[in-house]
Amino acid sequence: MQRMFVLFLLTLVAVFAACQSGGATAVPTTPPTTPEGGQTTGGKLVIYSGRSESLVKPIIDQFAAATGVEVQVRYGSTSELAGVLLEEGANSPADLFYAQDPGGLGAVQKAGLLRPLPADIIGQVPARFAAEDDSWVGISGRARVVVYNTNAITDPATQLPDDMWGFTDPAWNGRIAWAPSNGSFQAMVTAMRAAWGEEKTREWLQGIQANNPRVFEGNTPIVEAVANGEVAVGFVNHYYLYRFLNEQGEAFTARNYFLPSGGPGSLLMVSGAGILQGANNGANAERFIAFLLSAPGQQYFAAQTFEYPVIAGVRSQATPSLAELDELALDISLADLADLEGTQDMLIDLGIIE
Repeated sequence: MQRMFVLFLLTLVAVFAACQSGGATAVPTTPPTTPEGGQTTGGKLVIYSGRSESLVKPIIDQFAAATGVEVQVRYGSTSELAGVLLEEGANSPADLFYAQDPGGLGAVQKAGLLRPLPADIIGQVPARFAAEDDSWVGISGRARVVVYNTNAITDPATQLPDDMWGFTDPAWNGRIAWAPSNGSFQAMVTAMRAAWGEEKTREWLQGIQANNPRVFEGNTPIVEAVANGEVAVGFVNHYYLYRFLNEQGEAFTARNYFLPSGGPGSLLMVSGAGILQGANNGANAERFIAFLLSAPGQQYFAAQTFEYPVIAGVRSQATPSLAELDELALDISLADLADLEGTQDMLIDLGIIE
């Protein structure tokens, strides 16, 4: 696995270098111009990353190696860093906010802290994967799923509910894992509020609470707990399972279940990036986003993090396909996921998070 990953990164650099010498690419073949018209070579870039270091550090390092840009990264949860940006305001040292989900981006966007992205960047992704005002753009796609233990659930079509509401049944008491402080979980709850309304969402949360769920900080330990038989099911993003399957093979005793009735439990989300209004290194921030949206950048997400590419022509190793997910996923505007604060207030009020 280590050798394969090193070979992949070498290939990524080679492809990027080839693009720079004249192939089709989203990364400029010459250094981008600064607002004053000068040329940018090297320089700096400050990223606030709500994506975990284990997922995105390799691609950030490759950008730095390919461009000579000195990249400084502050890692944290998306909700935490969104709060930091709101507190810092125009005085933030960040050039770019790389968020796990649209909720955090939306909160920063509503505060007027993001500036519009160039049309040649926005135009690379479907309109539904970018902000309506062009203030941020999607980088990779993730689907919400139910991960289940294959020993406890031998026939998911008959043993698992068709939608998230079914998990409020007392039959699931002590058998569920969730991560209510996780940004993607909170994005799902925000989608519930948009689709179901406040009252029904609150009822769902209380129903899950009544079933005494195991609480985890993130998705990885949930998948591990499910595979170990500590719980029967967990609410996670799809790609965490594929990382385990890639390392441990088909004998790994957990699988994903895409809820057949769709709804908030099948929410299709994107990680995304936006440039701060006060960015001191805006040209390099644009270069970084363009690199992530280039064919080699998107192939990294498809092959190494098992996410869904957001540009055409790059295939994902995850199943089902993005087209199939469109049939399941909740039809909701990403703008409706911006009210992260309202979701957190509800979770706090119910005693689910502090």
